Amino acid sequence: MTADAESTPVSPTETEAAVAAETGWGRVESDGTVSVREGEAWRVVGEYPDGTPEEALAYFERKYNDLASEVSLLEARHRRGGASAADLRSAAKSLRGKVDGAAAVGDLAALEARLDALSGALAEASEAESAAARAAVEEAIVDRTALVERAEALAAQDPQSIQWKQTTAELNSLFERWQSQQQAGARLPKSVAQQLWKRFRDARATLDKERRAFYAELDETHKSARDQKTRLIEKAEALAPKGEEGIGTYRELLDQWKSAGRAGKKADDALWARFKAAGDALYGARSARESAEAEASQEKIVAKRALLDEAKAITDEPDLGRARALLTGIQRRWDEIGRIFPRDRERALDDELRRIEQNVRTREDADWKRNDPETKARANDMTRQLTDAIAKLEEDLAAAEASGDARAIAEARESLEARRAWLRALGG
Repeated sequence: MTADAESTPVSPTETEAAVAAETGWGRVESDGTVSVREGEAWRVVGEYPDGTPEEALAYFERKYNDLASEVSLLEARHRRGGASAADLRSAAKSLRGKVDGAAAVGDLAALEARLDALSGALAEASEAESAAARAAVEEAIVDRTALVERAEALAAQDPQSIQWKQTTAELNSLFERWQSQQQAGARLPKSVAQQLWKRFRDARATLDKERRAFYAELDETHKSARDQKTRLIEKAEALAPKGEEGIGTYRELLDQWKSAGRAGKKADDALWARFKAAGDALYGARSARESAEAEASQEKIVAKRALLDEAKAITDEPDLGRARALLTGIQRRWDEIGRIFPRDRERALDDELRRIEQNVRTREDADWKRNDPETKARANDMTRQLTDAIAKLEEDLAAAEASGDARAIAEARESLEARRAWLRALGG
């Protein structure tokens, strides 16, 4: 059985007797030759001598249906979107060649018309795709250029002011974005891509060189600080036999430690632990001494508290001389008891005694002022003046009352009362 297409058309004037079977689009000759109708003419598409005419037509109709399915599939892919219009256009062109002169029975002209319409639509879509692709390339160039410029800005910083941890993290992020755009973004023209990559690579190389130099210098600085701090630790540990007396020297070493610089976090933590332990031993000795002193001060605190209870009665003693004598005796016994630890307890007790001392001192000052001869002389002179003034005002009041002048009477009485009040204030 053969099914080879022939290009020689068969004239419709051939005898009807030669036709074994015929449908709307195909016919079979008695010798098994199959033709397809194209307009008003018939074109031989093949032979099917080993079967019935119906089987011959069915065979070539299936070929037509296969072509129609391919056309429908292309149309569906175009409607759904997602496929490249350029790829679909190429497939449509290839399928158009298969339909033209196809060895198939069916409405081939309709398939060609559908393919022509699809090709036209795909041509428009392809132009839109090309425009979008060009825009995507331009946008990708802008995005990639922004990454390059940021990398170059990082590389242009003063190496002494760069925060390397943050800068390195940002540069790595820029590189990841570069790779992502390169893999998923629009494909850049080769010359543009190479130029941008060279700029980005050079910026990375500059930063990498400066970073290595920075950390090499930092390592040297850390080593110097580590050595210096190790020597300070050795000196601090050598103070242990001195106990509390070594604290002053330890504080001097601590000042040197603060100015020694950094040796790296891990090294600094370990070194500081040793240095602090040496200081803790010294301060521990002082703490032990203070604890012993505080324990020994308990009896002294009780004794001084008893003296304070005794001293409270001094403030109520009317005889100032006796009050001073009592206070002096308490002060002497207070000093004989001695110092108290801790110091804040001693200060609190001293403050209570000072309040009693201040009370006595205030009373003594007032007494001295009252009994000072010069003060008394001034007071007596003022008393005489006021007495004379009062006598004169009493005469003025009597005259005013005799005259019946109410205003003069009021003024005389007011002045007289004022002078009498002053006299009373002076004890007269």
